Amino acid sequence: MTANTIAANEKMNKFDGCHSVWLFGYGSLIYKADFPYLERRPASITDWTRRFWQGSHDHRGTPEAPGRVVTLIREAGAICHGMAYLITPDVFGHLDHREKNGYLRLAIPIHFDDGRSEEGLVYIATEDNTAFLGAASEQDIARHIARSSGPSGPNSDYLNHLAAALRELGQHDQHVFAIERHLAELNAKTS
Repeated sequence: MTANTIAANEKMNKFDGCHSVWLFGYGSLIYKADFPYLERRPASITDWTRRFWQGSHDHRGTPEAPGRVVTLIREAGAICHGMAYLITPDVFGHLDHREKNGYLRLAIPIHFDDGRSEEGLVYIATEDNTAFLGAASEQDIARHIARSSGPSGPNSDYLNHLAAALRELGQHDQHVFAIERHLAELNAKTS
């Protein structure tokens, strides 16, 4: 089952007179910028936490066997670190297609390391989308990721690239790193 959100996101294209928009990335957008951008900067958002609770029927899994990818879940006081991109509005056509499996754009304050903040957009797969898989133990999520693969490759590659990108940013994400550790333990047992 897919949760195609392209049309819903296109309805939000109200960029009249706006020449550029900040976009916050917290998953594959941190390490895979396959779109043109004007500027790229480490950034964070508050009161949201990154979780491997979204199903991926189109990239890291299939409709019959979805993989798991990250979304954002509200959590008071949490800080989610990632990458912000200053883009032109026409780039959203590509991004809406890339993030089509349940992700909707949401306006959000983005905070930069220099203390400056800008209003921007983020893609979030909310709990009411049909691809949402929900909470599971980090060990169960690692098992799920270990057996999942889709058109964009093994689900484990997504996890490992995200963990590496967060380390490169100097950021610790307990949830991501715990799943990565469990996956490494599973791989060690099977090799």
